[in-house]
Amino acid sequence: MDRRQCLGAMLLAAATIISPACWAQDAYPSRVVKVVVGFPAGSAADVAARAVAEALAQRLGQPFIVDNRPGAASSIAAKAVATSASDGYTIFVGTVANAINKAFQDPASPDPAKDFSAVTMIGSVPNILVVNPSLGIASVDQLINAAKAKPGQIAYASSGYGTSPHLSGELFSAMAGIKMLHVPYRGSTPAVTDLLGGQVGVMFSPASTVLPHIAAGTLKALGTTGVKRTELAPEVPTIQELGFKDFESSVWFGLLLPAGAPSSVVAKLQAATHAVLDQPDIQKLFRAQGIEVVKSTPDEFAHFIRSETDKWAKVIQSAGIKRE
Repeated sequence: MDRRQCLGAMLLAAATIISPACWAQDAYPSRVVKVVVGFPAGSAADVAARAVAEALAQRLGQPFIVDNRPGAASSIAAKAVATSASDGYTIFVGTVANAINKAFQDPASPDPAKDFSAVTMIGSVPNILVVNPSLGIASVDQLINAAKAKPGQIAYASSGYGTSPHLSGELFSAMAGIKMLHVPYRGSTPAVTDLLGGQVGVMFSPASTVLPHIAAGTLKALGTTGVKRTELAPEVPTIQELGFKDFESSVWFGLLLPAGAPSSVVAKLQAATHAVLDQPDIQKLFRAQGIEVVKSTPDEFAHFIRSETDKWAKVIQSAGIKRE
């Protein structure tokens, strides 16, 4: 065997001892990727996930299949993914619901900060504080004054106990020093129906649900709950602008992998997702659904999840809320 043949044999031998996992990471994705959503088809998280999954499939050359597993405020889906192989082939669409579940100290709910590897946020739907015009309330100050004049008599609706709209109302009440009557519903649609009918007067609602009614004049918008004004309703001030420092709540969602996912897979998935979110067709679809595009690094997303969990835990404890 000459020198050239010897060198070739040595390189071949070295290649055979490289871990198959390394080849798999370099080739990611080399097969079908499952994207698990903890809510039914048609929800904001589902719509965003399907749009991103379809675009990722086109960009990365492998199918990205959405798997809806609703139930237990997304805990069923979260647990299924958290116990999956950490190879990047099972993605979880984590949302504010998962941070809230952990804030309730539910032992059956995975910790979105510890049991997953953050990839990137993809979108957020701000809540909007709206009132029925029959209340004769045109500003946040007027709402606070009315609530102080009638403690516990002004009813505010939510999509259910422990949801973002419910806790937004509790956070606002605590910061404003008022007491309103919480009326929970099974979802935003029936809550908004009763709000329009005057059975309840106030609601912190996802923007996508109430924007048509605001435009029609059947609901009055008092403020939005994001850190900045939403492009969906730029004329509506934020609650922070109105004097409530650090007030923020939204229905956010992003991509998570089981804890221990290879850094190379996380990086590739993040880069591809950011490229997808820059596509004009994706941005147009998000806007039509009332979803704001949000991008982040894995570290930023992980830090955000921890801060959200801590924030809602304090609200839950201060208000003495019990999960039904």
